[in-house]
Amino acid sequence: MKRRAINKSRGKRRELGRYKSSLEKCCADQLSEFGIPFCYEEVSYTLQEPFSYNQTYWKMTSRRKDMINRSNSRVLPITYTPDFTDPNGLWIIETKGYNRQQHTFPLRWKMFLKHLSEAGPPYPALFMPKNKEQILHTVQMIKQIIDESRRDK
Repeated sequence: MKRRAINKSRGKRRELGRYKSSLEKCCADQLSEFGIPFCYEEVSYTLQEPFSYNQTYWKMTSRRKDMINRSNSRVLPITYTPDFTDPNGLWIIETKGYNRQQHTFPLRWKMFLKHLSEAGPPYPALFMPKNKEQILHTVQMIKQIIDESRRDK
């Protein structure tokens, strides 16, 4: 009798629903538990506009050993989509557990900070929790920010 391999990630994916990680699910659960409305991966920022490179440009591809001519090609924009955003723009959460494959994130994050600083006020409060304890602390701080904004109105 042959044994079938069990795909553990399939069950976990169903358990997470629309979230990409257990940390994101935990964050969504905490925000909901505190009654804080949020958007999940709905707001995207363009950090660099697309442009055309009208010069000679040869590029290696992952599927072929030779290079292809990309001269006069269009370069796609660089965008950033935070995990959780406040519908009113008061805060942004980017959950970041340890992932070695996220090698482009630090550069994208710096570009995002520059984008926000050039856009000017009002600035959202930014949070980057890396574990469940930090998520709880983040949500408590967001609750305070919301309460303070209501008092100021």
